[in-house]
Amino acid sequence: MAGYLTTHVLDTARGCPAAGLRITLSRLDGGAPVLLAEMVTNADGRTDSPILPKEYFATGQFELVFHAGDYLRTAGQAGTEPLFLDQVPIRFGMSDPEAHYHVPLLLSPYGYSTYRGS
Repeated sequence: MAGYLTTHVLDTARGCPAAGLRITLSRLDGGAPVLLAEMVTNADGRTDSPILPKEYFATGQFELVFHAGDYLRTAGQAGTEPLFLDQVPIRFGMSDPEAHYHVPLLLSPYGYSTYRGS
């Protein structure tokens, strides 16, 4: 079984999934980041498929960028420009070629948290 990567975004200020939030995934191994995927969260705050599916999975250093500012503006939570949070980058490593990596984001207009989920 090959590994894969998923994500999930929850809007903790409104207590609901963050639907319509754009996410990009890049590989960071040496040199400039290489864009691998770009997706938008569905009504459940998840992507419709793994952001890095089994057939493309590889170990290494990666970066998910959550385009929170666009989401917060659409949700009416943006506040005064410039936004406190606009893009939320999360850099992480994946070392197990057989594992399911899950990187959730808990988001509000003035803070966020993440962890390795299951």
